[in-house]
Amino acid sequence: MKTGFLYDPVFLQHDTGGGHPECSERLISTMQYLHNRPWFNSLQFFSPHKAERQWIETVHDNDYIKRAEDTCKYNIPYLDVMDVSVSRESFDVALMATGGTLELADQMIAGNINNGFALVRPPGHHAEKDMALGFCIFNNVAILARYLQKQHGLDKILILDWDVHHGNGTQHTFEEDPSVLYISTHQYPFYPGTGAYTETGIGRGKSATLNCPMPAGSGDKDYENAFLNKILPKIDEFRPEAIIISAGFDAHIDDPLANICLSTEFFGWMTVRMMEKAEQYAGGKIISVLEGGYNLKMMPYCIEQHLTKLSGTHQIQ
Repeated sequence: MKTGFLYDPVFLQHDTGGGHPECSERLISTMQYLHNRPWFNSLQFFSPHKAERQWIETVHDNDYIKRAEDTCKYNIPYLDVMDVSVSRESFDVALMATGGTLELADQMIAGNINNGFALVRPPGHHAEKDMALGFCIFNNVAILARYLQKQHGLDKILILDWDVHHGNGTQHTFEEDPSVLYISTHQYPFYPGTGAYTETGIGRGKSATLNCPMPAGSGDKDYENAFLNKILPKIDEFRPEAIIISAGFDAHIDDPLANICLSTEFFGWMTVRMMEKAEQYAGGKIISVLEGGYNLKMMPYCIEQHLTKLSGTHQIQ
């Protein structure tokens, strides 16, 4: 099993200011931990490039892209809403984050890796077609799905979002599109307010959205039941050609921004379930992209669970 790992210190240059939960320390603490793990050097390492504007435009309006660029260029501290803190470098860093996910796609389709994980920031799943939201600038996973379709000729793409917050931007991007199945587990009711179980898609996209809203306090068993009874059967029905994971680690019991109680090990359990479906339908093709996760101590352990399962190195101590 060859697993790609994409990271670059450029992602630390997105400066969200003091006290912001989506901070560069998230990646610093993760990389410090991973570098000391005996299995880490078995991964295939890649660096990002800026995504070409044409790929950003598959999801976002030109006016929004220009507004994001100008906001950073003129050092305005917020983009659209107060929780999307930006700096001069943030626009270019966001292009690199998106471009990094596309690099993993190219490597996977070329057969150089079986799957991959992009340790990037800023995150993306809250970003709407024409608006920044929830720490997010460009919707990395949505752009990646379109890239796999338009650049690499895949048709049916599954996006599984296990971030504790509902991926409103991703859902809205594809809610009328039956070729992209969007599945989300998330705390509900909670930020951003979307993600009710009744939201199943619109028009031709009806039934191509599956929301599994979870009440505060839900734990491993609740999520396992959702996977076994709803998520995995839906994937069997859809038969994806590639799987994208919006990999937030903020559903962990110790995360400060939410009230879901997943164990560290359960992120490995979910990873294995997705690998089984990827092997069954998609030739093993999975690309996972970091979203949330705000406990600087526990997030690296959760990512370790995810990566060691993806790479088959979980038996290396």
